[in-house]
Amino acid sequence: MDYPNDQAPGAPVRSGIPEHGRIPKYYAVKARVAVLIEELGEGGLLPTERDLAVRYEVSRETVRQALRELLLEGRLRRQGRGTVVAGPKLEQPLSLASYTEGVRRQGRRPGRNLISLDRFACPPSLAAATGAALGEPIWHMERVLLADDERVGLESTYVSVARAPFLVTEFDPDSSFYGYLRDELGISFGDADERIETVLATPREALLIGTPPALPMLLIHRVSRDTAGNPLERVRTLYRGDRFSFTTHLGAVRD
Repeated sequence: MDYPNDQAPGAPVRSGIPEHGRIPKYYAVKARVAVLIEELGEGGLLPTERDLAVRYEVSRETVRQALRELLLEGRLRRQGRGTVVAGPKLEQPLSLASYTEGVRRQGRRPGRNLISLDRFACPPSLAAATGAALGEPIWHMERVLLADDERVGLESTYVSVARAPFLVTEFDPDSSFYGYLRDELGISFGDADERIETVLATPREALLIGTPPALPMLLIHRVSRDTAGNPLERVRTLYRGDRFSFTTHLGAVRD
């Protein structure tokens, strides 16, 4: 199809304008602010709500609704008492590559803050995913994910103590868990099953990640196995919907 006004492929058709031509006032403001965002560039300071309302001759509530959507989309971010243009989203591959590798490929500095590292008796819900028998000890490690010191996610990892008996003393929680398993324990990942869904963070999760509870999150459930096909770990990871996108390569369909 033709893209009017040099509109890029992949953008909303006709910039989201309905066929009847009537669009909400806030959406018109949003479109104009989006142009301003391109002009300012990453880190640029957006004018205040009051200034934008005067510039576009609308109410501050209309401006606020437009900015709210741009914040949720990750095009803007709060900085102190102001609003600045956000950088591009982090692209995380849907593969067995670690979070560390994915962030480094984009020139960002990965990091993690340890929230807790506990061991408890394996419940029925984790037995198959971790390969632990009921009642055998498993580790639960919870970490906040960082990119250039910005909090971008929350990760919970469950692994059998038998697989990593000295995790609490040998492992640096700011480093890659996959790297630890591979380099220190000689365990290689074979394959994994993943499921992705959109959710809202709980109040506790939002506090740890530093986001408002209404911000959409991308939730990934992963169950991994080693090269012999044995269960290895179960991971539950929340990613900020305004800071992440996911990529994968699809091969040809064969009958």
